[in-house]
Amino acid sequence: MNKPPESASLPRQLFIMTWPMLFGVLSLMTFQLADSAFIGQLGRDPLAALGFTLPMQQLIIGLQVGLGIATTAIISRTLGAGDELRAYRLGGLVITVGGSLVFVLCIGLWLLQSQIMTWLGAEESLLPMIRSYWLPWLIAAWTGAVLYFGYSVCRSHGDTKLPGYMMVVTSLLNIALDPLYIFVFGWGLPGAAWATVTSFGIGCLVIYPKLLKRHWARFDLSQLALGQALKQLNNIMAPAMVSQLMPAASAMLATALVAGFGSAAVAAWGLGTRLEFFSIVVVLALTMSMPPMIGRLLGAGDIEQIRKLVRIGVRFVVVWQLAIGLIWLAASGLVSDVFTSDADVQEVLAGYLVRVPLSYSGLGVCMLMVSVCNALGLAMRALLVSTLRLFLCFLPLLWLGSQINGIYGLMSGALVGNLFAGVMAYSFYRAGMNKLRTASAEA
Repeated sequence: MNKPPESASLPRQLFIMTWPMLFGVLSLMTFQLADSAFIGQLGRDPLAALGFTLPMQQLIIGLQVGLGIATTAIISRTLGAGDELRAYRLGGLVITVGGSLVFVLCIGLWLLQSQIMTWLGAEESLLPMIRSYWLPWLIAAWTGAVLYFGYSVCRSHGDTKLPGYMMVVTSLLNIALDPLYIFVFGWGLPGAAWATVTSFGIGCLVIYPKLLKRHWARFDLSQLALGQALKQLNNIMAPAMVSQLMPAASAMLATALVAGFGSAAVAAWGLGTRLEFFSIVVVLALTMSMPPMIGRLLGAGDIEQIRKLVRIGVRFVVVWQLAIGLIWLAASGLVSDVFTSDADVQEVLAGYLVRVPLSYSGLGVCMLMVSVCNALGLAMRALLVSTLRLFLCFLPLLWLGSQINGIYGLMSGALVGNLFAGVMAYSFYRAGMNKLRTASAEA
């Protein structure tokens, strides 16, 4: 357990809560990059098939992260009220509801895969390869979601070390199994998904016995006021989930737009997206570690400390992500050579790396503000920020850029859109905080 002492300074508390999640998320992104590197050795078509799968992956992740936000908020508040037994049963409810929802979503994606790929603009020649990949990939997605719900229950009880360690272990195992399944066993693209199924499955076999041993998840749900608990869960989960699903909707529309420039563009865009996930690991870790701290401060009515905490987080994100963007810019040629042997994909990916990463500071601020607004109980404001970021700042500028300068103009549009989104999100957060300060003063 790594709950920080209350006497520690805000930066110290933030560091203690964040570092285990940072290494955990970093390891997850590392295995995804390793997946891409191994798949890239199979040629352009497997990379393009992977690129068409990423929007669906973001859809599933959006659902599980939305439920994870609700889990942290509800269970931590219940524990703060001293009702541990109810908190334990809520843990079991979250796992049951989450696992069922993701299972239904995966079944729906499997049944509609042909229509989805046609709508996204996938070439007819890619469909057999995508079909061979989707079954193990959907199994991996469901297993990963169930594992994530276990992590969320741990975080709600103040334990970020166990999820962080397990993310590292499962990621290293996945990286080790990738070449074995893809090349040695000759399973090709599906082998990457089966490696993920194996590693996440082992993670579940470790995390769930610990949850049961600690009594953090109880499944005697008949003893829970089920209607009230589901309503409480849905009040936070629904707007948070819709907010998290916005990037998936955007990714589908962006992929459909990129597909108009050919399979090389889709392959490069998919690689760039994975590099983006890797580049924002610090932001993702902060979005997991800051909400419990904000929740405690909000419960104590300490608005000024929340403002200080958020200011620390925003300043760090801006400086850090700008540095990451400059690194990708300097290494664009080398990175393109490492991740694919296809000359056309290399060229487009290099163009991506000299443009889009420079906007990761704006993207990071926007993501952090969505998480902060959810933690403050401003779920609808968080949803509005997510919606405006994608459908006012990002997608219109992608389309406009593509009309002006093709695929490279599209990437420049992504750069400008992310920067606008960061400024917009911070202004919305400040307006929300001013309202909370006024309400707190009146109370």
